[in-house]
Amino acid sequence: MVKTALQPSRAVWMSVLAKAPLMLLEECVATLDDVPGYGFLRSPEVGLTMVRGRAEGTGQPFNLGEMTLTRCVVQLDELTGFGYVAGRSKRHAELAAVCDGLLQHPGWHDRVQAQVIIPLQAAAQEKREREAAEVESTRVNFFTMLRGES
Repeated sequence: MVKTALQPSRAVWMSVLAKAPLMLLEECVATLDDVPGYGFLRSPEVGLTMVRGRAEGTGQPFNLGEMTLTRCVVQLDELTGFGYVAGRSKRHAELAAVCDGLLQHPGWHDRVQAQVIIPLQAAAQEKREREAAEVESTRVNFFTMLRGES
């Protein structure tokens, strides 16, 4: 598969898959017909990962704490798909890995983009806009007042 400037990178689609709500991801994957069979190279497993941070984004790195992470690796024909998701959802990691594998396949890439990635990106954008509107509705605009009589 030759990547053009309009196609999102693998990091982008893996991020979309990892952050998508599981129910919506399952609905989108269900629209794909004849998904090829796959096997597990690493079945979904729950573990911990260390989250690191930097003060003001540029300071010395420090260990912020641990978070739960679920990972899965699947084999689709000659392709390997990876899924990493925050939390304990084994199904989510499995679906993310399957979609990652399909997105690497030239025959499946465009279909998975159109039926899974683009709808998930649209849903995420709609959620961000809805949350921004809710926050905006409670914004208080402060202004200074002169004290005393004039």
